[in-house]
Amino acid sequence: MEFSPLNRLPQDTLHQIFSHLTLREIIVSKCVCKCLNSTLSSPAFLHLISTLQPPLSLLALRPSHRSHGHSHNNQSPHCALHVFDTVLNYWFRFPLSFLPFRSHYPITSSHGLLYLWAEGPTTAGPIPAISPPPPPPSNNSKTLIVCNPLTRQFKLLPQLGSAWCKHGSVLVGSPNQVLVLTELAAIYFSGSTTSNNWLKFSSNLPSKPRSPILISDTILALCDVGSPWRSQWKLFRSTVKDLQYSQQWTRLEKHEWGDIFDILKRPRLLAGRNDKVLMIGGLKSSYSLHSTCSTILILRLDLDSLEWEEAGRMPPEMFRYFQDSSKFKVFGGGSKVCFSGKRVGRLALWEENECGKGEWRWISGVPGNSDGLYRGFVFEAQLNAVP
Repeated sequence: MEFSPLNRLPQDTLHQIFSHLTLREIIVSKCVCKCLNSTLSSPAFLHLISTLQPPLSLLALRPSHRSHGHSHNNQSPHCALHVFDTVLNYWFRFPLSFLPFRSHYPITSSHGLLYLWAEGPTTAGPIPAISPPPPPPSNNSKTLIVCNPLTRQFKLLPQLGSAWCKHGSVLVGSPNQVLVLTELAAIYFSGSTTSNNWLKFSSNLPSKPRSPILISDTILALCDVGSPWRSQWKLFRSTVKDLQYSQQWTRLEKHEWGDIFDILKRPRLLAGRNDKVLMIGGLKSSYSLHSTCSTILILRLDLDSLEWEEAGRMPPEMFRYFQDSSKFKVFGGGSKVCFSGKRVGRLALWEENECGKGEWRWISGVPGNSDGLYRGFVFEAQLNAVP
C-alpha cells in the first residue's frame, strides 16, 4: 500500500471515496494497512461519515468467568473483543491491546461504546480520563473503562471498590450514563454533570435483582419474592430520579397479566427494540415445583400499554439440544436474542426482521469457552462514538 497510487491522492479525495462504503466495508478497509487505518480514523473522516453511516449491530462475547482477572503477565488474557456479524455469518475480532491494563473484562455496550472492568495499569504513562482526573488505579483496584475499539479511544470513569465489580450489575444508557446496581445500593455516574464522582443511593430491592435493564431513564429488574422452597418472580420498576430521592421501587403488574410470571422457569430480561422489554425463560409444562420445560419462550412488554405479547418460541428441533443441557444462558438485546447451553457447542439465535417477524437459526464456530456457556451483549459499532 505504501507504493500504491492511492497515496498520491489528497486526503479530502480519499475521504470522499471511502465515505461511499458501508461501515462494515470501512472496518475491513482499516485492516488493509497502517496508511488506510490512519486515513479512516482521522477526525475529518469521522466527521464526514457521522451522519451517513448507521451503527453496525454485532453480537459480542464476554470472556469466560473462569479466566476473568487471572493473568500472570503484563498482558490481559482478553486482548480482543470477539463479535459476530449476523449479516455476513462471520466471526471477527476488535483488538483491545491498546488498553494499558493488566487485565480487562468487557461487560456491556451502548451507543457504540464498550464498557469494561479493568485491573492494574501496565504503564506509568498518562491515561485518558475525565477532567479533573481521578486517582490512578492501584494494582489491585477495579475501575470501569469506556472505549471505542474501532478508534482505539478510551477513558477511565471514577474509581470503584472491588465489591461493585463482584456484586454489581452495570447498566448503561445514553453516552456517559452509567448505573451499577445491587440489592441494597446503587451508584450512578453521568458525564453531563459537573461532579466527577459516583452518586450513591439506597436501592432496597426485595431480593437480588435478576437481569436488570435500563431503558431511557427507566430501570427494570426481576426479583424473587417467593420462599426458599419456591421461586415467585415479579417485575419491579424505578428511575434514576426516583433513586436519587430515595423513593421505593414499584411492582409492575396488572390483573390482566394473570400468571405470566409463573409459566416461565428462571425468566430473564433484555431491552428490546423501540423501548420494549423482552422476557425470556423456559415454558413450564405444569405448575408443579420441579416441572420440566416444553420450549423456550420470548415475551414482549409494551411499557406504554403494559400489554404482553408472544414474540418467539424456540422450535422443537432446536430446543431438544437445550432440553438435554443442565444450564443455559441468554444474552442480546434489540432485535437479537442469543442462547448458549452446556454441551450444545453452538449458539441459538432469534432475530426479529424489519417486519416484526422472528427467525431462528444456529451460530457455529464460536471461539473459546469449552463449557459452552457463553455470555455476551449487542455491540452497536460506530466510528464516530467518542468516550
